[in-house]
Amino acid sequence: MHNTIDLRKPVAETIREHPEVKEILIDLGFKPLGNPLMLKTLGQATSLKNGSKMTKIPLETIKRTLSFHGYDVIGDD
Repeated sequence: MHNTIDLRKPVAETIREHPEVKEILIDLGFKPLGNPLMLKTLGQATSLKNGSKMTKIPLETIKRTLSFHGYDVIGDD
């Protein structure tokens, strides 16, 4: 399994590739992802990088959490 998450990709695409990441992100504070309609609409247009700004969750926190769960995180440049 390829465990790389690109912070520039839309959140919905990341969750399609790694369904288990959805709960990790919700626990981090991305609560709207629990709503299927929000995931379908906002998730298609918003990357984790942009979502971190919208939710005020530091990008470092997202990267650290995903790394802790075994993911290689790219796209933070």
